[in-house]
Amino acid sequence: MRTFINFGGFLAASLLLVSGLAQAGERTYPNRAKLGEALFNDVNLSKNRSQACATCHMPDMGFTDHRETKAGLAVSLGDDGKSLGDRSAPTAAYAAFSPTFGKNAKGDYVGGQFWDGRAATLEDQAGGPPLNPIEMGMPDEKTVAERIAENPDYVAAFKAEFGEDVLSDPAKTYQALRQAVAEFERTPEFSPFDSKYDRYLRGEEKLTEQEELGRTLFFSTQFTNCNLCHDIKGTDGRFETSTFSSHKYFNIGVPVNEAARKVNGVAADHVDLGLAANPAAKDDPTARGRFKTPTLRNIAVTGPYMHNGVFKDLRTVILFYNKYNSKRKSRQINPETGKVWAAPEVADNLAKTELETGPGLDDQRIDALVAFLKTLTDKRYEPLLEK
Repeated sequence: MRTFINFGGFLAASLLLVSGLAQAGERTYPNRAKLGEALFNDVNLSKNRSQACATCHMPDMGFTDHRETKAGLAVSLGDDGKSLGDRSAPTAAYAAFSPTFGKNAKGDYVGGQFWDGRAATLEDQAGGPPLNPIEMGMPDEKTVAERIAENPDYVAAFKAEFGEDVLSDPAKTYQALRQAVAEFERTPEFSPFDSKYDRYLRGEEKLTEQEELGRTLFFSTQFTNCNLCHDIKGTDGRFETSTFSSHKYFNIGVPVNEAARKVNGVAADHVDLGLAANPAAKDDPTARGRFKTPTLRNIAVTGPYMHNGVFKDLRTVILFYNKYNSKRKSRQINPETGKVWAAPEVADNLAKTELETGPGLDDQRIDALVAFLKTLTDKRYEPLLEK
């Protein structure tokens, strides 16, 4: 009896086997940033497996939360499906450019993450939401480590990036998670510097007359004071690297978001002390009511505005600042409520030096400032400007 061998089939099977072995040897997440990207988007790292970092920092929406809740878009809904925060989720875009929290040479608080700087570094910030009971709701680092260990691809990547023993200790695992997510947040995905303004700086595009007027006003030290808090140059002294934030803390007199307070369970008489809620500044009476100056990049598509989302429209924000410099009665009215601007939540420590500089602006100049701020929108989000 003669035996026939199908060499074609044998060869094909052999190639598939070799290919399979090669693929098995490849890492799903080839570097720390790619691992961080997966973790950033993983809902399994929340108690009910329903919420990821990307849930409140949506990549397609300027890394802010655009989910509608009982409080509108002002504050975020937690993993439990009912908890609402008291502050707006700040954009994660360009967050990597904020320095470590501390005091500068002049004694000013600067840097850190969150509205009050309580997370000193990007890594510290990445570790906050998973363990926050009204956010992702995980009970402890051990539970997070167990969820990571469920995923064989994570196990391989964690060991390759952080050492074979990284999963033997929940604290080590959690620290590695923080580092991986922070590494992802340092990629150009979050900070592309490709807005119309950036293209203008590179000579690739021209600003309209209205946008140029807005830029002139914004950069001016005579007509506005915008750049006193929103630096027009980066830390290296170049316009090209500016995130339009000084990373400092100011009390600009933002009122309570009454609509959010009515539904989020926070006591009506609660006072958000801002920077003074940061353990590093809690004993400093001058920290009361101060909040971190946000980046203005993508500001036109990342509303609502202020630390508590109290203003819906970008033009309202400009008018809010303008009320400090205008004597016109009409400028003392909030266009979103039709009533006089509400009182500051914290009336002391107002940044009068920064707020009361320059003349009141007319509608043409206010609209020009809004037009310029729109040019700070990253290219990927420019279609959102039309919505």
